[in-house]
Amino acid sequence: MSSRHSEKMSLIASTERTAYDIGTGNKEQQAKRKTHRLHLLLTVALAVRHHTTTTTSAPALSGTVLGCFQVAQPVLTPYGPSYRSTTTRDGSTELIGVSSSSAIEACRVVLMEHTFAWSYGRPFVGSYTPPSCEFNRVIINFTSVSEGRQFDRLALMYFGSTEVWRTSTAEPTQHPGITWTYVKDMTEFLLLWKWPQTLIFDLGNLIDDKSNNLPDTGSFNTTLTATFFNSPVETNPLPPADLIIPISKRQGASNASSAFSFPSDNATNSISFPHNVKRAVFSVSANAQSTDEFWWSNVLETDVYTFNQTVGEMPGLSPFREVQVLIDGQIAGVQWPFPVIFTGGVVPSLHRPIVGIDAFDLREHEIDITPFLTILCDGSDHTFTILVAGLADDGNSSATVTNSVPDHWILTGKIFLWLDDDESAIATGTPPEVEFGEPVIKLSRAVTLNSAGDLNETLTYHVSVSRTVSVKATIVNSQNETRDAAWSQTLSYSNNAVVTEFGFDQINTFSIKGSDIASTGSSTDYMTQYSYPLYCNSTSAIAGGNLTIHARLTQGLDLLVQGSSVFPSGLEAFAAKPQTENKMFTGSLLSTSRDGTASFFQPGRGKKSTGFGSTNQVFRFGGFIGENSPRTVPDVELYFRNVTAINSTIVNDDEIVAGTHSQSFLAEAPRAAGPGTGTGPSVFMDRGNGDTKQSILAAAHRQRPVLLQD
Repeated sequence: MSSRHSEKMSLIASTERTAYDIGTGNKEQQAKRKTHRLHLLLTVALAVRHHTTTTTSAPALSGTVLGCFQVAQPVLTPYGPSYRSTTTRDGSTELIGVSSSSAIEACRVVLMEHTFAWSYGRPFVGSYTPPSCEFNRVIINFTSVSEGRQFDRLALMYFGSTEVWRTSTAEPTQHPGITWTYVKDMTEFLLLWKWPQTLIFDLGNLIDDKSNNLPDTGSFNTTLTATFFNSPVETNPLPPADLIIPISKRQGASNASSAFSFPSDNATNSISFPHNVKRAVFSVSANAQSTDEFWWSNVLETDVYTFNQTVGEMPGLSPFREVQVLIDGQIAGVQWPFPVIFTGGVVPSLHRPIVGIDAFDLREHEIDITPFLTILCDGSDHTFTILVAGLADDGNSSATVTNSVPDHWILTGKIFLWLDDDESAIATGTPPEVEFGEPVIKLSRAVTLNSAGDLNETLTYHVSVSRTVSVKATIVNSQNETRDAAWSQTLSYSNNAVVTEFGFDQINTFSIKGSDIASTGSSTDYMTQYSYPLYCNSTSAIAGGNLTIHARLTQGLDLLVQGSSVFPSGLEAFAAKPQTENKMFTGSLLSTSRDGTASFFQPGRGKKSTGFGSTNQVFRFGGFIGENSPRTVPDVELYFRNVTAINSTIVNDDEIVAGTHSQSFLAEAPRAAGPGTGTGPSVFMDRGNGDTKQSILAAAHRQRPVLLQD
């Protein structure tokens, strides 16, 4: 056994003597805590939290609020495109790039002013009344301020039982803390905004847990506003939907959150459609929490005990996940989820102040279910189900898809319907023909022993999956006119991983690529192509009792959208801009990459620690003109941003909007330190279940520290 490994085990042994005393609960809960070590790295993280009371890193500016942000394309406002938000020295937030000289008349409504402190199971509930002004567009502005010590938290916004937005929080720092603002186009829910609604905003949080010697003190002080205005801008061939049906737990009438928790909940609703539907799209909102939050770094089920003597049980059922949508038990489409990494993921200093891709705005996935209208418009109830699948391997090179996955996934869905103007119209025709065979799965794995032959030292594994989905039907309307509706998906996945140092370190090289097409006859109604590359390499070392953790995280998103998307693409902001308002955009391409390195240092067993983080993100957004087939380069680049942060300070920020520099900033700063060698992404990954107060006390405080608090 190596000296490095011996030192790690010594630290773990000292930790185990105290780890299980953290939190409250009965004997059953305590026993669960003892068996819930997903990875020994989580125990190392627990040791760090248990021995750490003060953590420092270089502040952005002494005495200033740290403004966190997600890099994203502009949103159309009454004043034009909103480029980016910045935080002033007093902590207030303002939008940059809007021009009041061209302002459109608008009205603004405050939807929520609320502090989320101990709020698990206690969402904000308010009443929304439509404003008196005329409007055909709606944007929301969510602003939060926080200081102290806190985990990142998931938040869901509902109108009744319909989820309309999913976001997450940044992790706060000590006084004066952090703030962030996110502006989102919500015009796709125009139907709901036109009617009074019960607004439910579920942001589960807890503070002042006296059962831990490092209490979580950070509350989230939030403001949510909506701005309503009229705009002649049209970039989507179809207007917002005529009807929106939630697929959820339907708990809005009880003023409760309506998300399913899979696999414990049966995520199924029975729905009856109107007769006169002409188009239907199912949107699925899904992300993992707790044990499965970092599913992309999981091992094969065969290998969960590979490092049982050193690491304990590792999360399994493969690093592959598939979200499935079924209608009457028959597959309608799938989503291969984007691996969102929240602001506490891997190492927290990777995400200050530039948060991860989609962390403030979790993207939904569209599945066109128009081919099913021939059976859905018959006046009967039909079941809609959301499932999450992993892979169960046989220990060799074969695996099958299984709907048994670790706990837990937060799931909801919505059905967007467009209706025929003729209320007597009835969609009939041939039943849908569904082609959904078994995916092509390729596996390989190998385990290497240490020199003494008594312990597993390394694990390497490779997983690749490919899948096609095809649904076709001939639809006949009341005028006896026929049309062939089709939905097809082509997807590929790969993940190469190596776990070394007796399970302490890990590298994952991950990729998802996909193409979805909805068509009528020979015409493409909607098409999207997407690519999700990710590389995570982290290493932990203990030398002379000093703990050092290095991590490098590189992640990208390429997203091409053409045709009738349910959701705004960002082209709306540029259709109203003088430089581009005469261009007829038919599609968009978003391409972004984010590269960060971070370190955590704790000398001896002291109560102070330091951290370092450096992140660069390059973001491009462009538009396609005309009906040509999709290209890898847009016809017009509409938005560009290149931003770099080192130790919570923005040192370079260059932004170009439709060919014009809107802002440019460059500061002298040291180069980021290079990544350490080795592997291991699970160091700071788990953040608790988020289900109940008891589960948070038993898991969140126990498993993953909040480190690098300024």
